[in-house]
Amino acid sequence: MISAVIFDFDGVLANTERLHLAAFRQLFAPKGWRLTEADYLDRYLGYNDHDLLRHFVRDHALPVGDRELAALAEAKRHLYEASLDSHELLFPGAKACVDALRRHYPLAVASGSLHAEIVAILTTGGLIDAFSVIVGADDVAASKPAPDSYLAAATGLNVDPTACLAIEDSHWGIDSARAAGMGTIGLTTSSPAATLARADLVLGDIREVSLDVVARFARRTPV
Repeated sequence: MISAVIFDFDGVLANTERLHLAAFRQLFAPKGWRLTEADYLDRYLGYNDHDLLRHFVRDHALPVGDRELAALAEAKRHLYEASLDSHELLFPGAKACVDALRRHYPLAVASGSLHAEIVAILTTGGLIDAFSVIVGADDVAASKPAPDSYLAAATGLNVDPTACLAIEDSHWGIDSARAAGMGTIGLTTSSPAATLARADLVLGDIREVSLDVVARFARRTPV
């Protein structure tokens, strides 16, 4: 039985993945670094900002130390926040899904985005009151694919992680939720279905996550 539902944010509730990509590209351009959309989606999508930068400089053998990495992450944050405005950033169907589920399950967000970024978009979208717990990358010691954010969300909801259903858009997130002992639904908004194969159920987007789907959810394989 599912006792709580925990949502990833970017690519699940909010259509912001390409805003993150654009901010990284803007950050990288003066340095002559190149990040393609394919590489972002295939290699880096599931990481928080700091971990993406760490993996990028490692993959490209760039001489960047920890202090510069921290400065780059902060600069990227400012670029991303400057790209946000008062327009609706939630996916079509996100509000309907959340409103339907909140009447039956406690809800949380567990994301690789920063806490304040999540709160700002949920507030603009009128959904901030739907979530009892919000866990951002800056709220945990290790972000996805580590299980920390999902475990923190379950703790905040005061529910057993094995009774939680996580909704994700990347294999990093699926691995994170499974490592926390949770059931998983993968959405193909950012990743092809084949890369979400470890999810218990794969759907197209948030509009397909109905109360009936959650109520009937059955874990395919034990964690």
